[in-house]
Amino acid sequence: MEFLSEYASFLAKTLTLVVAIVVVLVAIAATRSRGRRGSGQLQVQKLNDFYKDLRERLEHSVLSKDQLKATRKAQAKAAKQEKKAPPSKPRVFVLDFDGDIKASATDNLRHEVTALLSMAKAEDEVVLRLESGGGMVHSYGLASSQLVRIRDAGIPLTVCVDKVAASGGYMMACIGQKILSAPFAILGSIGVVAQLPNVHRLLKKHEIDFEVLTAGEYKRTLTVFGENTEKGREKFQEDLETTHELFKGFVARYRPQLDIDAIATGEVWLGMAAQERLLVDELKTSDQYLAERAAEAELFHLHFAHKKSLQERVGLAASMAADRFVLTWLSRLNQQRFW
Repeated sequence: MEFLSEYASFLAKTLTLVVAIVVVLVAIAATRSRGRRGSGQLQVQKLNDFYKDLRERLEHSVLSKDQLKATRKAQAKAAKQEKKAPPSKPRVFVLDFDGDIKASATDNLRHEVTALLSMAKAEDEVVLRLESGGGMVHSYGLASSQLVRIRDAGIPLTVCVDKVAASGGYMMACIGQKILSAPFAILGSIGVVAQLPNVHRLLKKHEIDFEVLTAGEYKRTLTVFGENTEKGREKFQEDLETTHELFKGFVARYRPQLDIDAIATGEVWLGMAAQERLLVDELKTSDQYLAERAAEAELFHLHFAHKKSLQERVGLAASMAADRFVLTWLSRLNQQRFW
């Protein structure tokens, strides 16, 4: 018993020491990150070099020694000739937007757009690889405004959708002069939705009162805990309809070829059907389009990366683990629909 008591005391002291060290490390990291909060840097990768490396690796594995030698000799000769009289190639700036419900990627997009507009010209092009199922109206409104900056500057904007651009995602996509879609990408959902639970009857059953005090008739229309009225529901629905009309007007402004009343029903379509309804201009993946452009232009991938503090990195890891768990189960529940 005495041994166990001493061993428990040792474990408690060790645990206390470990916790104290962790607390100190977190405090130091927090202090250091305060001065760097909001800092970041623009990362630029020339995609032509990426495609060249892919081709050379394949050639090295497939061609014989004599064939490889002849190929390298021809490439060196072409490079030497190009160096003497370098052709004036247009530039293509490639951006990525992977949207969540809050359009969090807008924080990076705004800096990337600011950077490229500082040197892009009318003969250049911006290609946005867009993936988003939409989310908050005001968040995607701000994200769309960043793309409007490109269009207003007279720089051609091409939007590539490989998987999904729905609701707020399509609000962004429609700004492009050209929209490319993979054949089975999901597009559309030009509508507005809001939903919330109401537990007022449950509270009432247990004799729990919930008071909502407002200044302004429509400061609160629908609530989670209070008793909702028909007048509040009507006002809430009116607000949704107003937002929907603004959404329709925005899309119609940049895609005037659309029959906006026919497609602004909240429905979604796969790429092939979306092309028939003029939601997209061409069926082509971003990989195919960029590989084609690399043969005639200089491609630069831009990504603004924020420096993350220790707390943010730990929180991000936990968040990603939770997301993977939820997405795995949602995927399993949804798989039967496509079997």
